[in-house]
Amino acid sequence: MEDEDPALLAAVCDGSERAFNTLIDRHQQAVRVFLRGLAAREDADDIAQETFLAAWTQARSFRGQSSKGVASVRSWLFSIAWRKAKGAQRGWFRSRRRDTTYHETSAGPAAASYETRLSLQQALASLSLDQRAAVMLCLAHGFTHAEAADALDMPLGTVKSHVARGRDRLRDVLGESDE
Repeated sequence: MEDEDPALLAAVCDGSERAFNTLIDRHQQAVRVFLRGLAAREDADDIAQETFLAAWTQARSFRGQSSKGVASVRSWLFSIAWRKAKGAQRGWFRSRRRDTTYHETSAGPAAASYETRLSLQQALASLSLDQRAAVMLCLAHGFTHAEAADALDMPLGTVKSHVARGRDRLRDVLGESDE
């Protein structure tokens, strides 16, 4: 389905609301989950809406290329979401510290206990925003390191390092072995 995204985006450039709604249907949940891993749910949902509004208004700016090579519509959308998230970072940190009752299960298995989900959430919160974004994209959303580097506009080596260090930090906090 992702291979149909460029054609849908071309239709969006021609003003097709139907094509845009299809893109939203395909990517909105993943964008929201990514943003919820970075911010409080309410803030993340607002930023997700801003992301898709920006995608609608900036559709003509998509070229299918990035400084890292070929860009997918998916990585372009996540790139917009990432830029929006970074812009709201300061407020998110204040909100994140106040909101300790965030119970979103998107970062862990559905069958995980409440305590495990809370530990995972706290472990993610202990990572820097850049590390958390790289971990969320690569581990929770199945992005390759290259796709994440493109979406986050970071060097590939930095993303690989963020994912490795973030994974190690999560293992330490959760008390899991390397296996």
